[in-house]
Amino acid sequence: MQPTPKFILWREQRVILARINGSWNRFTAEDFSSEFKVLAMPLTHDDWAHIVYLDNWELGAPDIEPVVKELVSWCLHHGLRYAAQVYCLNMVKQYQLERMVIDSNELFEKRVYPNQQDAFAWLASVGFATECQNLLQED
Repeated sequence: MQPTPKFILWREQRVILARINGSWNRFTAEDFSSEFKVLAMPLTHDDWAHIVYLDNWELGAPDIEPVVKELVSWCLHHGLRYAAQVYCLNMVKQYQLERMVIDSNELFEKRVYPNQQDAFAWLASVGFATECQNLLQED
C-alpha cells in the first residue's frame, strides 16, 4: 500500500484544484509552493481561481507559515481573484489558515465552505466553472 501523498494539484480551465493531506513541514510547503506556481504560471496573464479540499489536512509546523504566506502573496500579485477552502469547522485549522491566507481585499475574495458542492457553485457563480465537481476523485 502506497502512502497518501501530502498534496495533489491539478488545473482545469482557469482554476487550480488541490487536495491536501496529513501534517505538513516546511519541506512539504516548499514543494507545494513550487508545484503550485508552475501550474499557475500559464494563468497569470488574466484572473484565475483556486479551490482546495482541507478536511484531510492535519495542520502544519509553524515553519510552513512564511512559505504559505509568500505563496499567497505571489498568487495575489499574479491574478488570483477567488479562493474557496473546503473543510468542516475546526477552530485550530481555521486559526492556522487565517494566519497564512488573507480573507479579501479589493481584488481578491476567499470563502470557506463545509462542503465542496457549495464551493464549486460559488466559483461557477463568479465565472470559474470546472468540469470536476469532486475534489476527492481518484486520479
